[in-house]
Amino acid sequence: MPKTSARLLSLLSLLQARRDWPGALLAQRLAVSPRTVRRDVDRLRELGYPIVAVKGPDGGYRLDAGTRLPPLLFDDEQAVALAVALQVAATTGAGIEEAAARALHTVRQVMPARLRHRIDTFQVTAVERSATAPRVDSRVLLALSAAVHAQEELRFDYPAPSPVPDDGAVPVRRVQPHHLVTWGGRWYLVAWDLDREDWRTFRADRISPRTPTGPRFLPRELPGGTVAAFVANRFRGTDDSGDWPCRGEVILDLPAATVAGYGGVVEELGPNRCRVVLGSWSWAGLAAAVGRFDADIEVVGPAELRDAFARLAHRYAAAAEPAPAPPPSP
Repeated sequence: MPKTSARLLSLLSLLQARRDWPGALLAQRLAVSPRTVRRDVDRLRELGYPIVAVKGPDGGYRLDAGTRLPPLLFDDEQAVALAVALQVAATTGAGIEEAAARALHTVRQVMPARLRHRIDTFQVTAVERSATAPRVDSRVLLALSAAVHAQEELRFDYPAPSPVPDDGAVPVRRVQPHHLVTWGGRWYLVAWDLDREDWRTFRADRISPRTPTGPRFLPRELPGGTVAAFVANRFRGTDDSGDWPCRGEVILDLPAATVAGYGGVVEELGPNRCRVVLGSWSWAGLAAAVGRFDADIEVVGPAELRDAFARLAHRYAAAAEPAPAPPPSP
């Protein structure tokens, strides 16, 4: 019996390693007869593994998808990788923390002692970037990823971060979804906005998909070459397409090498002086991004950026004033 059990595990491992296996090759790898392979396949089917026979000159077998999840077989490295991934799942903001914890508990229970010890020494503490970081409904992520995969136009409600308009209307967006990405602990949908005829990134936690989806579309070429480059450029203000609503140019009394790591287009003007072109979603945000450098600033333009610095200077000066003393108690 132990020999048969070990052979079944070896057979299952082979079936998981590639799509189709000729029966004769399986018999050769297991050092048994083709008849024994057929009997072992029948045993695995009784245990719930959906193994189908492949027709052809040689005949063979394939591990197919079934209606329920049968027992799985992992090698040591796969088991460790799965346990690590389940622990890190709490940092994704995808709303699957409880399910990941239960799955990790299930996997750990059936691990050999040598692997369980390796997993127990790997403990991850998920630290949120913000105490109010929004969570995304996993059903929304599945709906978005399904539309991306099917290349179908998507309609969804997308409330603005500021209070809704006086009429209470929530804008409806029509897009061609291209990629679902994570950046800085948040989920975003990269899509072509049909109404604005431009590329946009939408926060998934603010998306409420509408059904049904629209017609299929032919994917456009994404600026930047790759989705990683496109998203990085968008959020660092170095989008080559010039789509940032606010772009400005300043001169900083800092070495170019010091500023280059923070994004933007940096040009060296001297050993301790550089020109920076940066983009942002708002003029105030752009002025604040430049103001983080502890250096003198010369605004080259445009005037909107200079006005944003003036408004921030007024606010900062008011914030620096000491709080008024409370009135004396009677």
